[in-house]
Amino acid sequence: MVAVLSAIGFTISNRDAIDPAVVQDGLNSLGSWAAPAFVLAYAVGAPLFFPGSVLTLTGGAVFGPVQGTLLSLLGATLGATLSFQFARVTGGGWVRDHLGGKLGRLVEGVDNEGWRFVAFVRLVPVFPYSVLNYALGLTRISLVEYVVASALCMIPGAAAYSYLGYAGREALTGSASAIQVGMTGLGLLAIAAFLLPRLASRMHPT
Repeated sequence: MVAVLSAIGFTISNRDAIDPAVVQDGLNSLGSWAAPAFVLAYAVGAPLFFPGSVLTLTGGAVFGPVQGTLLSLLGATLGATLSFQFARVTGGGWVRDHLGGKLGRLVEGVDNEGWRFVAFVRLVPVFPYSVLNYALGLTRISLVEYVVASALCMIPGAAAYSYLGYAGREALTGSASAIQVGMTGLGLLAIAAFLLPRLASRMHPT
């Protein structure tokens, strides 16, 4: 546990020094191993609080909007599962019983409503992605319900950032389709960031 906390602290303190262009160049140099390496990097980076948006943008730039979305979603789901399991194994009943504030209400909400509450907090940005993964591990929801609800509700964000990453690559290469792809990405981002959270809030007022 100490090693994991140390790794998280190191990642957070050095996150501004991470250059997305370097990550992209590294993936491009791997050839056929690029896709599994990307998924692995996402799965490991998520529990260590590596910015998911940076990884998803990179996925779109390297693999295109469709494959980038699928790979980012797979990596994000694996990373979310690792964080969930780590919190469940190490958190214990003491942590759960002493939670208060938003985290306490989160645990209570998931315990009462299961996957529906998980879907709600995935769509409504009450907590950052990495924090939410750990917090949900302190609830009593089953692993299967957690994984399915999380994966489905992360699709809009994964698609939006993948399209934006791809649009950025197209713009750098001078492609005529860059504007169209960029507008698609912005539209998806607006849906993921504004429309879906509002709909979720109306369906599940807190």
